[in-house]
Amino acid sequence: MPLADLPGSTTGPDAAVVRVLSYNIRSMRDDREALARVIRACTPDVVCVQEAPRFFRWRKAAAWLARETGLVYTTGGATAAGPMILTSLRAHVEHAEDTLLPRVPGLHQRGFATAVLRFGGGHRDPGARESGDGAPESADGVRLGVVSCHLSLAEAERYEQAGLLLDHLAALDVPYAIAAGDINDRPDGLAFRRIAGKLRDGWATEPWGSEATSNPKDPHQRIDAVFASEGVEIIGCGVPTGLPGITDTDLLAATDHLPVLAALRLPRVAPV
Repeated sequence: MPLADLPGSTTGPDAAVVRVLSYNIRSMRDDREALARVIRACTPDVVCVQEAPRFFRWRKAAAWLARETGLVYTTGGATAAGPMILTSLRAHVEHAEDTLLPRVPGLHQRGFATAVLRFGGGHRDPGARESGDGAPESADGVRLGVVSCHLSLAEAERYEQAGLLLDHLAALDVPYAIAAGDINDRPDGLAFRRIAGKLRDGWATEPWGSEATSNPKDPHQRIDAVFASEGVEIIGCGVPTGLPGITDTDLLAATDHLPVLAALRLPRVAPV
């Protein structure tokens, strides 16, 4: 039986619904066309990528992926040591930055790709309701901080990076925030639990689809996740196995992780 889809992207007077996809794409070393088909079928507003291309002609590869999925490159890639963010035209980018984390000698460089996005205000939002003159109904919009991350394989470093991630999100000073990525840790691990102690784990809160993200040939562990701050309503979150347009063949061919898709409802914040 096909998987029932999550709610689509919408912007209304009370809230915006935003679809977020987290995906480790293994530097696009596998079947690029299959990868693009999977992302398109998820119809995301935000894609938090891990292991984006970061060496020779990496910008060209990032541009290809954005173009083939109908999205826009926002930030990250080589400049964040792998994490990257793509967004749809619904998202107005207020701020974007890449942060390199302290590096332990002998281990891979890690970083965060960060964006502050606004939905439904100050720009033409295809999902917004319109007033009689054709303009969006509201001009304020909903602000969302987004961090794409890929934490260390080493337990001690990973735990420290989990703390840095929480500090980084808090410093964005936004009403809503999400962190999405390859945690390289299971839900019972120290780093995963450190993050989940401050943010809500999307799958644990509102499970949808499948749970395990690694690996596509033998899914048996959940090491990829979408986390959300208080106030974000998690409508559903999980691996979109069985979603119309997504085949097992494409999931196996695209990369060595399964994607995590979440639908999030962001209530409009009343002016202070």
